[in-house]
Amino acid sequence: MAGWDHEVDFLVVGSGGGGMAAALTAHDAGLTTLVVEKATMYGGSTGISGGGIWIPNNPTLRAAGHDDSRASIRRYLDLLTDGQVSPARLDAYVDQGPAAMELLGRSRWWRLAWTKGYADYHPEWEGGRPLGRSVEPLPFDTRRLGEDEAFQRPNSLKGPLGLWITAADYRDLAMVKRTWRGRWKSVVAAWRVSSNAVRRRHMATGGRALVARLRMALKDADIPLWLRTPMTALVVEEGRVVGIEVTRDGASMRIRGRHGVLLACGGFDHDPDLREAHLPEGARPDRSLGARENTGDGIVAGLGLGAAVQFMDDAWWIPSVAHPAGPMIPLVSERAIPGQVIVSTDGKRFTNEASPYVNFVHDQLEGKHLEAWCVMDSRARSRYPFAQVLPGAAFPRAFYDAGTVHRAESLRELARSTGVHEDNLVATVERFNGFARTGVDADFGRGASAYDRYYGDPNLPNPNLDVIDKAPFYAFRIEIGDLGTKGGLVCDEHSRVLRDDGSVIDGLYATGNASASVMANEYAGPGATIGPSIVFGYVAARDAGRRAGVTTGVAGRVG
Repeated sequence: MAGWDHEVDFLVVGSGGGGMAAALTAHDAGLTTLVVEKATMYGGSTGISGGGIWIPNNPTLRAAGHDDSRASIRRYLDLLTDGQVSPARLDAYVDQGPAAMELLGRSRWWRLAWTKGYADYHPEWEGGRPLGRSVEPLPFDTRRLGEDEAFQRPNSLKGPLGLWITAADYRDLAMVKRTWRGRWKSVVAAWRVSSNAVRRRHMATGGRALVARLRMALKDADIPLWLRTPMTALVVEEGRVVGIEVTRDGASMRIRGRHGVLLACGGFDHDPDLREAHLPEGARPDRSLGARENTGDGIVAGLGLGAAVQFMDDAWWIPSVAHPAGPMIPLVSERAIPGQVIVSTDGKRFTNEASPYVNFVHDQLEGKHLEAWCVMDSRARSRYPFAQVLPGAAFPRAFYDAGTVHRAESLRELARSTGVHEDNLVATVERFNGFARTGVDADFGRGASAYDRYYGDPNLPNPNLDVIDKAPFYAFRIEIGDLGTKGGLVCDEHSRVLRDDGSVIDGLYATGNASASVMANEYAGPGATIGPSIVFGYVAARDAGRRAGVTTGVAGRVG
């Protein structure tokens, strides 16, 4: 160990879903491993996500009787990626995904459920599935983490008074004013609050539950996780990556990874220079919901070794509302609200409001609709939640003071208040009201896709269309936000980082948003960020095991 302060077989940089899954895979293969994390808390962007996982044919789906085929999955991904991702890498994702989930399933903590009905984002495409392929973690009491609970990254999805809801719960609760199922779920929610108070539980769902379950598996396997340990450089000997330099407790350290180093440390979400250099106009301001520490460290380190990059001008876009005193508020279900339209400053619609969020923002950017407004009437405002504000509840004064929310007694007054073209807005709403009465959006097909309808109102002939005619009217400024950047290091089917000429940078692997997205410019379905991160973390660790001469896993070592 001359010249090294610490040494392991496989070294993981980043403690999100991909990094933790890779560490567990390496351990299962009999490799010693270590996870180093830049932040003071573990979990990365996975911890502040919805926690969905899009990995087709996984054990949870198979146990639920989900009917799928490799050919349909592969066809769907071919259509999504449009030739921009190597067939071998797509094959690895499809073929290795179930194995990755089976390995994680050996842990006693790994428990998931199918989010049945949450459609793939393009269910109408060949190979797409209207019932969806996404799974989510079961709720988890984070008290079980013990002293590690204090170091788990929080997120904004935690409900008031300890209320916890799953993705499936939220769909029903959003219809609390419209369906008996929604009203029943509100009763369940109230019971959960009182139950938590009595039982003193700390229930987590979504990304926090997913990370907590992975952290418990790491603890069972005695895999060390070092917080406050940023990577400062990759160490290269004779053209091969053999370790990293870090800062720990104020001192510089050299850590060796005998059989490989995995970069699982996120994208360049919060690096202003990289955003300015690569992202399109309108998306360069930092409105990212990715982990605050994601500043492209792994990508920059790889570039320093001549690594190729791809999709640097793209991100996991999501339309958002700016909170005057907090993080951006992503708009997912809100864009499916029937009685609203989203317009540019010219007063015209520019896309299907209810479309998948990445596609919505792609259309927004391509059409240069950099300022957009969601316009709805008081009927819609009284029926449905919007931007984390309950149906009918008043928006805080701070939203109005910041210019994020406007209210007026007429559409013309609302247009003057927001700077939107007055005559065009009135004409747009009149045309949309005609569509609402017929149930068919002749301009953009809103409500035609099963994805659109998932968060729609089941009481209406078209769940996504209703007239906008009841004063007062509201307008909400829509910002171009993101869940993290998509561009990163180009990898092969073994997660090995490649140079521009296609040669391998020996000893260096990448997964998650540190790598170029296997989804290309698209998004397969809920959890299509975490899913690939887990799979290619698994693939990287398996390849490192082969490098070490390990040909099979050590059954039962994961928790």
